Amino acid sequence: MQDIFKFAVINSKKAMRVTIAADRLNELIQTSSDVIIFGHENPDGDSIGSCVGMYHYLKGLGKDPHMIINNRLPDYFVFLVPDGALTYFVEDPNKCEELVAKADLLVFLDMNGMNRAGEVSKMVEDRIGHNPSVRKVLIDHHLNPRTEEFDVVVSDTEVSSACELLYQVLLEQPGVAADVNRLSIECAAALLTGILTDTNNFANSVYPSTYLAVSALQGRGVDRDAIYDEVFRSYSRIRMRLMGYMLHDNMRFVDPCVAYFTLSERIKEQYGFVRGDSEGFVNMPLTVKDIRMSAFFTEEADYVKVSLRSKGDIDVNDFAHKYCNGGGHKNASGGRLYMSLEDVPEYFESKVKEFFAR
Repeated sequence: MQDIFKFAVINSKKAMRVTIAADRLNELIQTSSDVIIFGHENPDGDSIGSCVGMYHYLKGLGKDPHMIINNRLPDYFVFLVPDGALTYFVEDPNKCEELVAKADLLVFLDMNGMNRAGEVSKMVEDRIGHNPSVRKVLIDHHLNPRTEEFDVVVSDTEVSSACELLYQVLLEQPGVAADVNRLSIECAAALLTGILTDTNNFANSVYPSTYLAVSALQGRGVDRDAIYDEVFRSYSRIRMRLMGYMLHDNMRFVDPCVAYFTLSERIKEQYGFVRGDSEGFVNMPLTVKDIRMSAFFTEEADYVKVSLRSKGDIDVNDFAHKYCNGGGHKNASGGRLYMSLEDVPEYFESKVKEFFAR
């Protein structure tokens, strides 16, 4: 029978449900021998941070877990990953299939459904079809988790990140017993990385529990400044030039309060773009006083990737759901458009006017 834990806002109830979820997770971990951890495709800091955090926790229990992610990490997150611990599906699908074939527990982090794992999800679904006894866990902070796909779902949208939620769950594990010092320093550093990146360095989606988690992780001995340097101060010169181009020549405004960028394959090639170079660009227009919503459209092989951010009460999750085949959070969402990049400005501007006219 499926166990689903959707946390209440009331703190006492939430704490109780975290404990129940942690107990069930511990049962699954203790009775599993081969654990595979999955992050979502196009991984960000919260995705890889939660995966690496879970990886180190399981290693501390004497398990031999492995991480699988659909495609490669941005270079500035590689410092988190132990050698040999992660396989990219697009680079070595055969190894991934072998690992999943013998797994008895699959853990999905920072995604509301298996499909967010990308191409790897089809392989996982085939595996589950051949062996329905394999157990599946989801730990996530996005809206609308696909609960029917999992045996245990730990879902809470009132946290900053999957890493913060995982931190809460790990504190309730018997071997940790609410003592953060019982988490390895590698686990703690990975969790702090995810919280820092998913809050855009505490600029959005921050709750009182977020500061408590970060304070405890730093108290454990994590060097926040070193992580900040690795993640936010190790970009290439090419990225800086690309950012200048986007701000000076590419940013467009839609009255009264919206700005957006488009990034074409041609410009990627011109600037020697590598995945991760545009990280954070979507947030930049929100530093303008009158801008309350921003969008970033990136041309991909078969679609246009959409990133949306907002201030205050503007619900970009609603916008993404209605117009961009996507969703996420109230102030940070994404999606996909199945049209040419050239058609995006007209489409987006018309939908912005429709959205704000309601």
